[in-house]
Amino acid sequence: MSEPRMPIPAPEDTYKGWLFKWTNYIKGYQRRWFVLSNGLLSYYRTQAEMRHTCRGTINLATANIAVEDSCNFVISNGGTQTYHLKASSEVERQRWITALELAKAKASRMQLESDDSGDDSTPNAAGQSTGSRNSEVQSTLRTLGSKVEDLSTCNDLIAKHGSALQRSLSELEGVQLGGETSEKIRQVTERATLFRITSNAMINACRDFMTLAQTHSKRWQKALQSEREQRVRLEETLEQLAKQHNHLERAFRGATVLPSSQSNPAIDSKGPVPRKGDASDEDEENEFFDACEDVQEFITVPADPKYHRSGSNVSGISNELGMDDGTTSLDEQSLASNPESPQSQELVPVRKRRTRIPDKPNYSLNLWSIMKNCIGKELSKIPMPVNFNEPLSMLQRLSEDLEYYELLDRAAKCQSSLEQMCYVAAFTVSSYSTTVHRTGKPFNPLLGETFELDRVQESGYRSLCEQVSHHPPAAAHHAISERGWTLRQEIALASKFRGKYLSIMPLGSIHCIFEKSTHHYTWKKVTTTVHNIIVGKLWIDQSGEIDVVNHKTGDRCHLKFAPYSYFSRDVARKVTGVVTDKDGKAHYVLSGTWDEKMEYSRVMQSSRGGENGADGRQKTVYQTLKAKELWKKTPLPEGAENMYYFSTLALTLNELEEGVAPTDSRKRPDQRLMEQGRWEEANTEKQRLEEKQRTVRREREREANRAASPSEEGKESADGALIEDSISDSPLKTEEVEIASEPSETTYKMEGPYGAPVKSGHQDNYTPMWFERLVDPMTGEPTHIYKGGYWEAKEQGNWDSCPDIF
Repeated sequence: MSEPRMPIPAPEDTYKGWLFKWTNYIKGYQRRWFVLSNGLLSYYRTQAEMRHTCRGTINLATANIAVEDSCNFVISNGGTQTYHLKASSEVERQRWITALELAKAKASRMQLESDDSGDDSTPNAAGQSTGSRNSEVQSTLRTLGSKVEDLSTCNDLIAKHGSALQRSLSELEGVQLGGETSEKIRQVTERATLFRITSNAMINACRDFMTLAQTHSKRWQKALQSEREQRVRLEETLEQLAKQHNHLERAFRGATVLPSSQSNPAIDSKGPVPRKGDASDEDEENEFFDACEDVQEFITVPADPKYHRSGSNVSGISNELGMDDGTTSLDEQSLASNPESPQSQELVPVRKRRTRIPDKPNYSLNLWSIMKNCIGKELSKIPMPVNFNEPLSMLQRLSEDLEYYELLDRAAKCQSSLEQMCYVAAFTVSSYSTTVHRTGKPFNPLLGETFELDRVQESGYRSLCEQVSHHPPAAAHHAISERGWTLRQEIALASKFRGKYLSIMPLGSIHCIFEKSTHHYTWKKVTTTVHNIIVGKLWIDQSGEIDVVNHKTGDRCHLKFAPYSYFSRDVARKVTGVVTDKDGKAHYVLSGTWDEKMEYSRVMQSSRGGENGADGRQKTVYQTLKAKELWKKTPLPEGAENMYYFSTLALTLNELEEGVAPTDSRKRPDQRLMEQGRWEEANTEKQRLEEKQRTVRREREREANRAASPSEEGKESADGALIEDSISDSPLKTEEVEIASEPSETTYKMEGPYGAPVKSGHQDNYTPMWFERLVDPMTGEPTHIYKGGYWEAKEQGNWDSCPDIF
């Protein structure tokens, strides 16, 4: 792109243009948009930022402008600010230098005039006393000048008489004592007297000068202090005005940028999300950023006042915009005000749950000593001690998705499918809020292991999870609520280990069905990345996109989880989304972070007409009502950092309960020992469980071989079918699992859940206890669906059919 050529401006004009500004040794010179106006040189990343974010400003009145070479020049104001700039050509540099010098001269002149016009006089007499102030200053200067002349005269006399006195003393030393002695002594005495008189005059003149200088100095200091205080007040006022101006512009132009979907012209997936709060000055020395960033693709702005309606005209506006007749305001909807709400029913005493677990022991373990020999090897063969675990199983972690079940309760009460979609979307985001500090690996469930979460009395729902497959590992989950919703999912995990980080990709769909409206929603999970696997502090990030689909109405919510970037100036863990109907028309805008909160804004009107996006297309401008809160994370309990950063719900998951199945995760001994801080015993018990399950698996393979080919009876796999609890055999799993067979056996590929390939000598004939494998009618995926019987068995206390896995 060619640089804009502008004429050399007059001093009062504004001069704008592109310059290259030195940032740091990593990024070097970066292109910035500079604006010279009113003696101030400001710069922005882009021209669009002029409306809301200034990256830096320097006052030319006190600045020094220096030319380094044909294209480079430096502007400095004495050390606090220094801009190293480079123009595209020598001609362009000269234009800027000329404009800067003119602006500096004008700013200096204005500052001098402002300094000369200031005094201690009252505002009412300011205009009338200008002449008297000037006369007073001139008189003071004349008096000081006269005193300086007196000091100069006295200085000459002291020098003259001092020389004469010196000569007299020299002569006195050379004479012989006699008649002339008395005469010489008299002359010395006279000259010494004159010298004393002159010195006294000198001293008096200096005293007068000092007295006068001190008198005026106090007045000048007082005036200077007053000017400084006034300047500080003006700067503070200016800063407040700038912030107010910035806030007003943001309120008008909006601060939320939405992701888009390539399948929907109303949604685009390449726009960065905005930062929280006001934009601050960029610190070029300590902050790094990408040289070229995606420009904002979407803009939200406050809706026209005619859309801010209340009461009687709600339905009229809804009809005018083509929205559902039953649309109501999300923030007005409250379960507390609903007569069917559990809060309004008679209170039933509930069990008091525990609020603490034993603190995590401080056992050191060198991860590198375990991992350094694992790179490039089959991940399923890497044994992992409990030191890297947390005292919960993957089934319990899966149940934690129900931490914010209230969102589904509220969604079940919605009359509008679009509002219901907002709550379901917020629920999908809330399931990640418990992972932000949870760097420990959950225990890999044993095949047939279950976990129940019965919260009917407290929360109106009950949940059951079962490990339904071991190759590849997969867990099925079914939850049903008395408040009109059902949640089910089957999750298998694939992973990619890159040495520094581990990417975990959940496979499978999540289903949510509402009984009253029969709306059926599905979505998938995003990628979880564990960073600093080898060196440094572990931290977790969520990234990717989610499409929440209502299969009955065709409504859709496209959510984008922005990946963390060291060079990004955006807020971390940002999530944005748009709720659209079956025709692609946007109705709600969602924004927030997956570890803190989500908000929604009602879209009143959308149009094309913003600035061009990164791909050259115009941005979509959404006019929205004021953002309201959908979901906010509950603070962690006190001392959570010593309890594996468990939430209030997570602290209760491994609490012993009566009547649960013998296969329940609460009864797993190695997990219980770890919770109690007995890690060495937990490691021993873990190895025992692995060997026991390995033996059971071999026996099951032997039976499968007998059924498949009687001639091969007695032949079994050489390497066990159990994959030990490892990096790949937990939430950290490989995409493909190898099972070694005898050389005489034929190795072939079979399909696991969701098409995950598994190589084996034969298929596993394991049948889950409480789930059955079917093809989902909505997604067409093979999945395990709850077939019933568990809660009936619990009521009867009959667990005879459960295997002995512990």
